[in-house]
Amino acid sequence: MNFIKEKGTGLAACLAIAIPSWYLGKLFPVIGGAVIAILSGMVITLLWKEKGRAEAGIRFTSKMILQTAVVLLGFGLNLNVILATGRQSLPIIICTISTSLLISYGLHRIMHIPSNISTLVGVGSSICGGSAIAATAPVIDADDDEVAQAISVIFFFNVLAAVFFPMFGKLIGFSTTSGEAFGIFAGTAVNDTSSVTAAASTWDSMWNLGSATLDKAVTVKLTRTLAIIPITLVLALIRARRAKAEGTCANGFSFKKAFPFFILYFIAASVITTVAMSAGVSASVFTPLKELSKFFIIMAMAAIGLNSNIVKLIRTGGKPILMGGACWIGITAVSLLMQHICHIW
Repeated sequence: MNFIKEKGTGLAACLAIAIPSWYLGKLFPVIGGAVIAILSGMVITLLWKEKGRAEAGIRFTSKMILQTAVVLLGFGLNLNVILATGRQSLPIIICTISTSLLISYGLHRIMHIPSNISTLVGVGSSICGGSAIAATAPVIDADDDEVAQAISVIFFFNVLAAVFFPMFGKLIGFSTTSGEAFGIFAGTAVNDTSSVTAAASTWDSMWNLGSATLDKAVTVKLTRTLAIIPITLVLALIRARRAKAEGTCANGFSFKKAFPFFILYFIAASVITTVAMSAGVSASVFTPLKELSKFFIIMAMAAIGLNSNIVKLIRTGGKPILMGGACWIGITAVSLLMQHICHIW
């Protein structure tokens, strides 16, 4: 009862934004429910400045509900299928992720972009957009403004990719009788799952390929998602070493608190899915959990929007957008180069 009393108002507010955002995201998959929710929250908070009793629930949603969403995301990963596809796409994935992280780090040093923003944009660009940002934010202790800014940058380039990549694929001569080349390209060069799906589905529709491109793209994208695990663990270790070097451990820093234990639960969920499906359990059994994961991310983005300062985001948005663009171009170029080297395209 105390939980409901303390956090119920804030949870209800986030839920009220998340439900219509989820439905609108289904209607407009290129935009996605998460972006609609965060933008809605930003607009509402311009009018709802003093949140009072709702504050605790909003804060809980942006942290704990977000971590729960990442754990549930693991139930969508069959490691056997991912490993089979990974043999072909893994070199491309490693190269694109490395490219994005190196670009974001380089621009962080050159342009003096804040460390948390640089990390979130780099990780979001290289792995899986909103899901990667959701997993990384608690590890580096990013605030809601930083998360909102990173999500906004990723969204901008997601939309560009979803709209222009199918036309670009035709222009550079991807096979129109097979969805393999464009599927790998979409799975490695587009950030968020919704935009990967939109781009791949467009390619299937353009050339009457059924769902061949979509199946390939989504599997490659899920393989990329696994990179959340090592990157968040490395970031936790870096944060611990930095805190120790700066002597802030004595002021309350705890590696145990900083360590992303929810990522271990994410791994456990993936293992459960893999074992169950190997034993003959239908993938459809895990569909409700995957949908709940997506809904929780939308709900958390609503909370982050409610805690964000849209005026500040617009004022400080130029450098992160430039970084996101550089990462996007770098990933696209390296994906094409690696496909050419591997004789896929």
